[in-house]
Amino acid sequence: TSVLITGESGTGKELVAEALHAESPRRDMPLVKFDCTSIPENLMESELFGHKKGAFTGADRNREGRILQADGGTLFLDEIGDISPLMQLRLLRFLQERTFYPVGEDRPVTVDVRVVAATNADLKQKVQRGEFREDLYYRLRVIDITLPPLRNREGDLPILVDLFLARFSKRLNKNITGISDQALQLLADYSWPGNVRELEHVVERACVLCTDDTITTGNLPEEVRSWNRVAATTSGGNGEEPSAVKGFGGSAPVARESEKEHLVNIIAQTDGNKAKAARLLGIDRSTLYRKMKAYGLE
Repeated sequence: TSVLITGESGTGKELVAEALHAESPRRDMPLVKFDCTSIPENLMESELFGHKKGAFTGADRNREGRILQADGGTLFLDEIGDISPLMQLRLLRFLQERTFYPVGEDRPVTVDVRVVAATNADLKQKVQRGEFREDLYYRLRVIDITLPPLRNREGDLPILVDLFLARFSKRLNKNITGISDQALQLLADYSWPGNVRELEHVVERACVLCTDDTITTGNLPEEVRSWNRVAATTSGGNGEEPSAVKGFGGSAPVARESEKEHLVNIIAQTDGNKAKAARLLGIDRSTLYRKMKAYGLE
């Protein structure tokens, strides 16, 4: 049964795909992830379906595509809304027939794969505009999951913090067992314009800086620690929403100065890597450059 996960960039769509796989009868088989925006259009067909030796210039050996790699397991297709009309058609045929042809091959290959797709776009609107096939849309969304942004999922934050703490504590070979109440409150109060992806980065940074067994406020980045202070100042201390500009990736309003400070901090944390900063913020690079220009950060 195919699953379509929809949500803003950084809301944790990949985490949901991992959970769906881990809780399914396919858990002991491969979970293969494929970012539909990471491969040039002319290579995507070969990457997904594989190719036969000699199929095109440079094809000096047979190549196993991602679909075959996922046989018996789950194929996670991220940013499915960005694939071309040709790839939409090929994917539709695969979902209908459960067979596919590697590039240059005239014999079909049959596989047993569950497809989980994700997008930050409104596919229904894309269908109405003729940009996405309606038949593929309904094939993908047999089960439809919509992920709200992290700012609207207060109950999820402590669970995600615990998940990331355990992950990075193990990865860094540290014995970090928890987070202070004050630090957790700061995380709960923050607006999270970059959603779950930004939270993951903040917790990873905190684990790197932590020298004890507990994350404290001092391990959190300045934009998180100063959020309440900035919000209180811009709202006159009355607890109302600050006068603001639109936040990153279509998020809730944030104070203009706070957004600029947040942008500066993220760019610094990524050593000026604009692509990495944009991914962390949940926006595309053109939006990042536009915001940098607006704030005089070019």
